[in-house]
Amino acid sequence: MCGITGIHGKVDGAAWAAARRMTASLAHRGPDAEGHWTDDQHVVLGHRRLSILDTSDAANQPMVSWCGRYVLAFNGEVYNYRELRDELDYPFQTSGDTEVVLAALREWGTAALHRFNGMFALALWDTAEERLLLARDRMGIKPLYVATVEDGLVWASEIRAMLASGRMAPRLDRKGLVDYLQYQTVHGPGTLVEGIDLLPAGHLLWADDNEVRSECWWDAATAGLEAARLGEPWTYNAQPAAIRVRELLTDSVALRMRSDVPFGAFLSGGIDSSAVVALMSEVSEGKVATFNVAFEEDEFDESQFARRMAQLCRTDHHEIRLRAHDFLDAVPDAMAATDHPSGDGPNTFVVSQATKKAGLTVALSGLGGDELFAGYPVFRRTLDLMDKQWAMAWPKGLRRLVGRAVQSARPGVASRKLADLLAGDTMDPAATYPISRRVLLDPDVARLLATPVTQDRVAVWSRSALTRSPGRELPVLSRVSLAELHTYLQHVLLRDTDQMSMAHALEVRVPFLDHRLVETALAIRDDIKFPRTPKPLLTAALDDRLPCEIIDRPKMGFTLPWEVWLRGALEPLCRAGLRTLSDRELLHGPALDRLWSDFEAGRVSWSRIWNLVALGQWIERHDLQ
Repeated sequence: MCGITGIHGKVDGAAWAAARRMTASLAHRGPDAEGHWTDDQHVVLGHRRLSILDTSDAANQPMVSWCGRYVLAFNGEVYNYRELRDELDYPFQTSGDTEVVLAALREWGTAALHRFNGMFALALWDTAEERLLLARDRMGIKPLYVATVEDGLVWASEIRAMLASGRMAPRLDRKGLVDYLQYQTVHGPGTLVEGIDLLPAGHLLWADDNEVRSECWWDAATAGLEAARLGEPWTYNAQPAAIRVRELLTDSVALRMRSDVPFGAFLSGGIDSSAVVALMSEVSEGKVATFNVAFEEDEFDESQFARRMAQLCRTDHHEIRLRAHDFLDAVPDAMAATDHPSGDGPNTFVVSQATKKAGLTVALSGLGGDELFAGYPVFRRTLDLMDKQWAMAWPKGLRRLVGRAVQSARPGVASRKLADLLAGDTMDPAATYPISRRVLLDPDVARLLATPVTQDRVAVWSRSALTRSPGRELPVLSRVSLAELHTYLQHVLLRDTDQMSMAHALEVRVPFLDHRLVETALAIRDDIKFPRTPKPLLTAALDDRLPCEIIDRPKMGFTLPWEVWLRGALEPLCRAGLRTLSDRELLHGPALDRLWSDFEAGRVSWSRIWNLVALGQWIERHDLQ
């Protein structure tokens, strides 16, 4: 795990200075080494290293191929590097994965990307062709931001490094702002900064002196449909499906346990993290180190479930005991570490900090299990809505009337979402998913905005990806999984995990997002995944490893006393964040005042306030105009 930066275009003293500023801004991502490479004409590559595999200086980056033609700056891990190494006729000088990635790209070109099993963002310079390749992993686990500027191309692992280049004006992107208000995040390819884009997951980009072009090299819907068309028994029969999931998840876990530094696993005691730990214990020759954050306050604590699972798996279990106020105390540091505003950031920040202090450098996580195996309410809700397709036979005027009546009888977000659904033309997931996932609806957004802007990236994406082949041809639950993978997972969970874990130089690996498992889960029929019980396919796959008290326990999460904090210790920070949004004429001051009054009166949840505060604080820190 590392950080990469780069500039393509004219290389002069200013470019060198910009490259050094960019790389220095990523010191937290790679405290072990810093490096740059340039041809003094077209390109500068920068790298910050967190040593995981082959910790020797020989594995520092940027790395030059033995023939001198190719130069690589690489962030992430390719877990199957040992197997790939055996296939390559190359005079290796190191034992890690970076040189294998370099040799594979030299030998196979971009076809090598299809052979990589891992998470990565990379930049490869071809000195002979004078051409740049940027590429990002299939699931978008590792970030890569790009910007086309007047004198070339700039790229980096974080937005803060892009701004440190000084190559683009720090201006807020208005469409990104609308996206953030609607969904409390920004969905790619745009960002909150005008001119800075996120290279989409499974995409690559070519750049030379004549053009910059990007293309998709892997797509989840296409891969899932191709797997479904194989017609294997595991796509339609529950028992073979469970066996297939068990085999793939076991192999994924084993691959992600490859490390030359201390590693372990997060263990919350939920189904997903328990499944990962159970399989780690199964394939490991020694005891697995597990880490659980336990709260002093009983109402927040779920450590007994983690303790039970640790006993069953005989792990070397560590309980990191925290008070709720440990989170409160960490808020300023968490805000400073945030590369993209997030409402959940402080939670992940504190857990990562505590885990790193306990001696871990690599941690396996259960992230992705909910998205693949129908773990969220949105899966059941989507099926329920499709069963009500008959309502679409009513005249639209009648449906609108019913919607208004429901809103009058039961004022609130839920009734307004129902009214929006009734005003539409279909109960297909392409139409219902964006409404289900919205935090603020159009009237709320319009009241807040100082300048009207209309944009719904999730709705646009859903209409395109879920109504056309191949997305349309997937089972319904798989279509919801596809939507979750492309929106909430990539642009909230993975983004938060990356920025908050890397703030402490902690690498988080996600076995559920092995592309083979993703393709399999998308190809399996709905009746096998239908959530009558929690994640039936996953629990069937591990029925000999997961006890009933883990499977049947209520789904928990962080329920910290944010309501109290925002009215007390955090009120000055909150008011400052909201004032930034008003003073910079991004949001209406009177609308923000009403929102705060509604919060104090208990009519608005703390999360709606906090997401705006996080946005305001982030804008102030980066001085966005």
